[in-house]
Amino acid sequence: MAVDVRQEGRIVTIFDGVSLRLEAGEIVDLVGPSGSGKTTLLRVLARLHSRKAGTLLLRGVSDNDIDPISWRLTVLLVPQKPVTVPGTVRDNLLLPWTLKARAGKAKPSDDELAQLLAFVKLDDVGLARDSNQLSVGQVARVALCRSFLTRPDVLLLDEVDAALDAESADAVAAVVARLARDGTACVRVRHRPPDGLATRRLRLAAGVLSEEAL
Repeated sequence: MAVDVRQEGRIVTIFDGVSLRLEAGEIVDLVGPSGSGKTTLLRVLARLHSRKAGTLLLRGVSDNDIDPISWRLTVLLVPQKPVTVPGTVRDNLLLPWTLKARAGKAKPSDDELAQLLAFVKLDDVGLARDSNQLSVGQVARVALCRSFLTRPDVLLLDEVDAALDAESADAVAAVVARLARDGTACVRVRHRPPDGLATRRLRLAAGVLSEEAL
């Protein structure tokens, strides 16, 4: 896979020949120096950034045969700074079910939502809380809960725990571990010390993706 980006008014190839295979249920940590293209790689995998060459396959099916909306429903990117929409915590957790692509699909019940909030230690927040009143750590956990509820095949996390306190980071890791146990493949761009969850660690540097020892 080869990818170009525009830097300072010119087109630059940030990596070429990068290949990545993900297995269901694994957690892959993606590391590397700033500017090496880690975020861009996640955006390419989520089909939010075009590539110059290469093919994406999901369960053996080419992305050319899957429309972008359907792809993004099952290959989900959570950015470094997730945002909330105006409304309650409940509104934010159920946001995916307001999309046309999920029309007619059953929403999680309030009991399911409350249990998930309790799992990430947000039971004191409550479903009726105004999303504008959430802290950075709480927003990150709500965003991960929302991802969990959609049960994606692939979850791409772009440093979502970078600015979090230890408790929030642990809660985020718990969601990732639970998704992986259910078969979701997770890729995490992160700079925090290893938490013992990763099954593999990959380094992207100077346009090369290589495997590192855990």
